[in-house]
Amino acid sequence: MLSPVLNLMRPQLEAKLSEACLRWSAMGNSSLTERLTPACQALAAPTSRCLVAETQSSGRSLGVITELMAGRFGDDLEVVVKRCAGRMLGLPPETFGRLPLRDLAERFNSLKAQVRR
Repeated sequence: MLSPVLNLMRPQLEAKLSEACLRWSAMGNSSLTERLTPACQALAAPTSRCLVAETQSSGRSLGVITELMAGRFGDDLEVVVKRCAGRMLGLPPETFGRLPLRDLAERFNSLKAQVRR
């Protein structure tokens, strides 16, 4: 029922995914940003398709749309991201069910800050 709305949001999602990929991988290095842009853009398209498919199959469409419109990463998006990560790696969707994404993100940001020093 909400599939058309999700598909309309895909271009915005792809842009955000590409931006996040560049932020995380290039860490502000302009030379790296330039070289990694095509790879991040290429990764964003299949990732956005996976996220839309997993949103639909998980039954969390309304929650995901609400979180995206509010610009926040909530429980619904976390479930979908975990399911998509499993799917893209050829694993069962529930593989990352208990993985604390927020903890991993905080650790990654902490490591990134140490690298910049």
